[in-house]
Amino acid sequence: MRVALVHDWLTGLRGGERVLHELAGMFPDADLYTLVHVPGSTSDAIERLRVHASPLSRWPGAARHYRKLLPLFPWAIRRFRLEGYDLVLSSSHAVAKSVRRPDGAVHVCYCHTPMRYVWDRADAYLGRGLLRALATPAVFALRRFDVSTSGPDCVTRFVANSNEVAARIRRHYRRDAEVVFPPVDVERFRPTGAAPDDFYLLIGGFVAYKNEGIALEAFRRLGRRLVVAGDGPGRARLEARAPANVEFTGRISDAELAGLAGRCRALVHPQEEDFGIAAVEAQAAGRPVIALGRGGALDTVVPMIDADSNGLPEAPAPTGVHFDQPTPEALAEAVERFEKLEARFDGARIRAWAERFGAPRFRRELTEQIDTALAHRPC
Repeated sequence: MRVALVHDWLTGLRGGERVLHELAGMFPDADLYTLVHVPGSTSDAIERLRVHASPLSRWPGAARHYRKLLPLFPWAIRRFRLEGYDLVLSSSHAVAKSVRRPDGAVHVCYCHTPMRYVWDRADAYLGRGLLRALATPAVFALRRFDVSTSGPDCVTRFVANSNEVAARIRRHYRRDAEVVFPPVDVERFRPTGAAPDDFYLLIGGFVAYKNEGIALEAFRRLGRRLVVAGDGPGRARLEARAPANVEFTGRISDAELAGLAGRCRALVHPQEEDFGIAAVEAQAAGRPVIALGRGGALDTVVPMIDADSNGLPEAPAPTGVHFDQPTPEALAEAVERFEKLEARFDGARIRAWAERFGAPRFRRELTEQIDTALAHRPC
């Protein structure tokens, strides 16, 4: 069986690329198609595939400014010709799912989210002012394109990475999607067995929807120590106005991140994620999560109040606390509520919950979805 993998772009190793890493392990002989490829920016398993990049990858500055080429994405993804493949497997959060499906082939889309720039988070990326007004025609054009390439003639079967994303697929595409949670490398994170150090951890991406500014203001009021790990476009601006009790580490290694996750009191997770791998990674280290109770956190973080009210022996152990509104006040209140409950969290049981999201489960469940799609392929 000839397999084509399709991924939006290869410019770093983030959540989507960690999913692609598993797909590369499942299909090591596949060809990989992408809009922009920065060689060496992902994992060895991905880089060993035969990578076919679109013409956008050769544009000057595309490696850093590829998002500015968004209006050209539909043209670029539709240029790929995938004749001769039996299975097309797309890993999509923008336009990868819009690739042309060859006659007789099955296309399974593992959807991280419908294109967030033009649907649910258009305001976060474009604002509500002049930029949004100027971008409105392009936004509507991209929405039309996105919907027109989401029907059964293009995508045989949708698989969503969370229940939130499955709901977005139903809302925007009028398609059903089975949920297969993404693979989390839980073996990279381990409980230390020791009492945590006196700091909270935030893993920043420093883009519009990550809400790091909310955490900075909450911890300014609380006076607690907050360590912010990671890098991104908005980091310098936030660091310049951070209070003295907030420390920025910049980009760190996976091993350093695992060490911080294992020693913190809790992970602060103030954003609405499609899934949110970082929240599961912290739980794999046995640490609770203080999460905005929206999006993927509803699947991954078991709040103390829900576990208590369930009362059933088979109920999962609580793994954190939720807060309802993305405001500094709500987050500060959640931190104080967590501290009152902190002694009741069990690191070993939190770790056991995180193990449910490991890579073996992902491979098994996604294989079942692919087999189901192939079984209904016309002769």
